[in-house]
Amino acid sequence: MKKYNYVGWCMAGSLGLSAMSGQAAQPEKKQPHIILIMTDQQRWDALGCAGNEAVISPNVDRLAADGHLFCNAYTAAPSSTPARAGMLTGMSPWHHGLLGYGQVAEHYPYEMPQMLKDLGYHTLGIGKMHWHPQNVLHGFEATILDESGRVESPYFMSDYRKWFNTQAFGLDPDSTGVEWNAHEAKAYALPERLHPTVWTGDRAVEAIKGYSSEQPLFLKVSFARPHSPYDPPRRIVDMYEGREIPAPVVGDWCKDLAIDAHPEKNPEAAIGNYGVEYARNSRKYYYASVTFIDEQVGRIVDELKKKGMYDNALICFVADHGDMLGDHHLWRKTYAYEGSAAIPFIIKLPESMKSSLQPGEKIEAPVELRDLLPTFLALNGCRIPKEMDGLSLLPLLEKGKAPWREYIDIEHSTAYWADNYWCALTDGKIKYIWFFRTGEEQLFDLSKDPYELHDLSKVKASGKTLEKMRKAMAGHLQERGEEWVKDGKLVIRNRNLLYSPNYPTNKK
Repeated sequence: MKKYNYVGWCMAGSLGLSAMSGQAAQPEKKQPHIILIMTDQQRWDALGCAGNEAVISPNVDRLAADGHLFCNAYTAAPSSTPARAGMLTGMSPWHHGLLGYGQVAEHYPYEMPQMLKDLGYHTLGIGKMHWHPQNVLHGFEATILDESGRVESPYFMSDYRKWFNTQAFGLDPDSTGVEWNAHEAKAYALPERLHPTVWTGDRAVEAIKGYSSEQPLFLKVSFARPHSPYDPPRRIVDMYEGREIPAPVVGDWCKDLAIDAHPEKNPEAAIGNYGVEYARNSRKYYYASVTFIDEQVGRIVDELKKKGMYDNALICFVADHGDMLGDHHLWRKTYAYEGSAAIPFIIKLPESMKSSLQPGEKIEAPVELRDLLPTFLALNGCRIPKEMDGLSLLPLLEKGKAPWREYIDIEHSTAYWADNYWCALTDGKIKYIWFFRTGEEQLFDLSKDPYELHDLSKVKASGKTLEKMRKAMAGHLQERGEEWVKDGKLVIRNRNLLYSPNYPTNKK
């Protein structure tokens, strides 16, 4: 596979990391640390700063108040592996090659940790990576893994599980009894210090506390929750007693999904009407899991401040995808709808960067996980490779406005059932969904209907908007050939495709 000289692309930028030939040398500013905090399966509205008064998240809310919350942020493919591949490479699903829940490739031409390492960063990954092989580094100098019980090799054991066996030998780390994809909820059955959320927070705090290098630090901290099992400690569940937990929303388009279900028989079902109280209980424990993570984020931020690293750090808080939590009778992820595809996305700038925005000011432009790597490169004065689909967020963060993309593209290959195979376009105000196998369409006005209660695709007054979005989708898919778009029209497909021809080694 072709290798690239990342360092050679560095240009003189606002940080003064290099000087242009013929110009007087400028005092160099210190490269900022980059702290990337990621959660697994956290939906966009599961934060207080996102307007959800039911969620207790004071530490992440303070981070948003110091920085900026992106109000229209998305994952490109709403399941763990394709979302993380997009963040790793700065590319869209078609271009990095993983269109659904498959395997992140072992090597890519562009990889976030490697590119930052080449720019002089010390690179460390902690928590859930969800890569294959599981101990691949992608440029990290070290990873300390919590793979959430996921074992893809008989010879692999995550660092969390090894640690657990040294701390509580003879106990069962899964003794709470909730499966990894279940939406039932229980309080953690073991001492709180043994929970993987605490373990990940502990490892991050220790890494920051012990950091003594003159190199800038790239630290990725990846929590395995609030992804199921929804298993926060009892003390945090108790914090939600008496709070009004929102019921799931149900659109006027999803009557066929209202399958009567029995949680005791199938707590891992992707579809089903389990009733409002069951869904509210799942949400309570899910929100409590968010609060549990929030405590760890507070510890990480406090340690950065104690270490004198906070002011010179670009700090990001994101998720790989969301969780439907019973909205429209759907559970988990892989859907085009906001609960699954929209994510929290917060960035706090280093103090050396000037911005016309006020701290805490929200940004409306549509952004996506693939924008993080270009942002980190631009932060260090580097040219963004033309092969990357992501955009640097710095113009938005510095000025609030910039020439920007019209739409975010989102897609996912078939999951849970055959027809759940789709591509969507959205600008955060309008969303168009094209289902490849059936030719069905959906159109939502997110500015008036943020929870997608009303499908406008069959509303006569929406005809012009629908046609506009069809044309935009055809333009987006055009490069894939006549199996996808023919004579300017979208083509119904009867064949699923998990890996595009661009997947490394061309696995199909």
